[in-house]
Amino acid sequence: MANPNSALAPPADEQPMGSRAIDKIEKLLTRAAELAAEQGIETEVFMDAAWEACLEARPGLREKLVDKELKAQLRKLRKRGLVGQA
Repeated sequence: MANPNSALAPPADEQPMGSRAIDKIEKLLTRAAELAAEQGIETEVFMDAAWEACLEARPGLREKLVDKELKAQLRKLRKRGLVGQA
């Protein structure tokens, strides 16, 4: 049996009333992972598909993450003196 992901759920004594949704998500993810393993799907392929589904479910998240990465890269370049500040 797979171990529950503690990053998804707060400790049992702190779980909100909507914790049933987290439980359902964990069960669905567990079943999806089991199915992928049964079918011989590589872990990386499964994880890529799960991440893509997450991005598709949250409009604008992909763009937000791209912007965040670009800003981080610019900060690094500025710190190294390769890009000027405006």
